[in-house]
Amino acid sequence: MARHLVALSRKAPTSEDLSIIVHDSLEYIDGQSDLVNYGRKIVEHIILLRAKPNISDAEEKDMLDYLYTSQYQMRGILAVSLGRIEDPNTENFTHAVLMRFQQKDDIAKFHSSPYYYKILDEHGSVSVDFESEVEDDIIPLFRRGEDFNYGVEFMLLISFLESASGDSVEDALASLQRFISQCSSFIVQATLGCCLNHMDSGYSHAAVIRFPSFDDFKIFREGMEYKDMWASTFQPIVEKSLELHFTVDPVGNQLM
Repeated sequence: MARHLVALSRKAPTSEDLSIIVHDSLEYIDGQSDLVNYGRKIVEHIILLRAKPNISDAEEKDMLDYLYTSQYQMRGILAVSLGRIEDPNTENFTHAVLMRFQQKDDIAKFHSSPYYYKILDEHGSVSVDFESEVEDDIIPLFRRGEDFNYGVEFMLLISFLESASGDSVEDALASLQRFISQCSSFIVQATLGCCLNHMDSGYSHAAVIRFPSFDDFKIFREGMEYKDMWASTFQPIVEKSLELHFTVDPVGNQLM
């Protein structure tokens, strides 16, 4: 099973001089010595929705159908993943959407859609955008193929304390990237970067990790390695964080 990891975004908002470049550390994926070609820049667009309490099954289906099929109706959308958030969270979000765009301008065009405004008006949302890179190949770029048909999408949103030094932020993000690389045997794809709209969203960094199964997600998220990494490098300098996950079903089972 092919795995696709990506490099960190190159700039953190806490310091103009903070540069996080980890291409050199990602020379070995799945135990192979071939250097992966991270030649394609993309923009990940996360939408977090708070569905109205009385939403019907039909309304929920229509909302998710529209968001999912927008990739076939609008230029610039490379991939879409969405679902109902499975565990309660501190901000009461009910649904999460990941849209991958070719460039930032494409996101603005999507936001101009009348139906998108209707969704915002009815359900409310927070959006987070971050730039990252993926392997310049059709399968990882468009998130197509058997590896992406099933699994669990994990989203991590982070805001660092203003008092946190650039070095400590860099060390924390680098430790997360190293841990992701160590877990590459049960990660389908991971992207991580600095948020473009952090003043609006309240989060400065975000990561999206696709796991092939819920068991793989649990190994990553509930293992002592992750907990130790978070406690030692993130917890002392994080102002707030949000962890969300949802199950990915094959197209046709739940939508359309």
